[in-house]
Parts: sequence; structure tokens; C-alpha cells
Amino acid sequence: MKRVILIHGWGGNPDEAWMPHLKRTLAQRGFEIVAPQMPDTDTPRIASWVAKVTELIGTPGSDTHFVGHSVGCQAIMRAIAALPEGSRVGHVVLVAPWFNLTEEGGKGGAEEKPWLETPIDTDAVRRNTEDITAIFSDDDPLVPLSDAELFRERLDAHIVVEHGMGHMSGDSGITELPSALMSFRK
Repeated sequence: MKRVILIHGWGGNPDEAWMPHLKRTLAQRGFEIVAPQMPDTDTPRIASWVAKVTELIGTPGSDTHFVGHSVGCQAIMRAIAALPEGSRVGHVVLVAPWFNLTEEGGKGGAEEKPWLETPIDTDAVRRNTEDITAIFSDDDPLVPLSDAELFRERLDAHIVVEHGMGHMSGDSGITELPSALMSFRK
């Protein structure tokens, strides 16, 4: 069965913003939706988040897809990079993903520092994924839009730039994200 693993962002939950609409719509299209509450969401740690995503993957395959938001994207990429050689997952949608943060986003703070300074094996992510869509907003106060080019270069991601959607979190007031749904029409 086709499965979508949805990983929320920092301080978030799987029932905020555009996620409920995405879950309902993909379920109507025949996807099994796995949307956990991630551990220690207010102080996420790489080890516990990657372990949770890895547990959810189980046996990887082309019917396993991902949608992540913000730090959830980081956890997804790190888990995919660590898959056994020859393993691949299907489509990955990264919403407000980042390699860098703006000053407002906490760039360099003690909580963000491990996420920013621990490298991600992007070659392994690209090798272990069928395809990647990365969705950015042109007014995201936390993620610099320049990261879009990094996702294109490092992951060969299809880039979507939304207008006026902020960080696309619960605070942004976004209840639907059509670009995330459209990426599943392939």
C-alpha cells in the first residue's frame, strides 16, 4: 500500500496548519497516512527524531513517501541518508526546508546549532530517493530563500516558491497547501 509519512516541524504537531487537509486528501486518494507526534517537539534532538523517522520507515520502498515541515525535513533527510545501501523511498516533499536559518530563525542558537552544524549526506539522500520537491515561501522569516538553490544543487529537488505564506506553520494561518498535493499527481 502507498504510504505517506508526515513529519511536523519544531514545536508543532501533525494536526496544525495545512497538515489535516493534506492527510484527508491523500487518504481519499488511497494513501495510508502515518503522522506521529514527534518526541520533544519544543527541543528536538537529531538522534531521537531520526530514530523515530527510521522506525516509521520500516522496510523502505517506492511506496513509502514523505512530507516534512521545517526541522521535520531535516529529520527525513538524515533518516533517508542512513538507509542501507540499495534502499530507496518514493517521493519526498519538503515544506520550508533548510540548510541555513535567518537570524530570526535562531541561526546559531544552542538548540539549532546541532541541526545546522551536523552535515547531511545529500548524495545519499538523492541516491535513496526517487524524487524530491522542496517548497519555499518568498517571505519566510526563518528560512532564507537562497536555500532553494541549495536544495536544487545538492538534492536535484524540484523547487516551488509560494508567495506570502511565511513559514507555512500553524502561525502562518495556512490551512491548505495545494503545491504539496500537486506533487503527488506524478
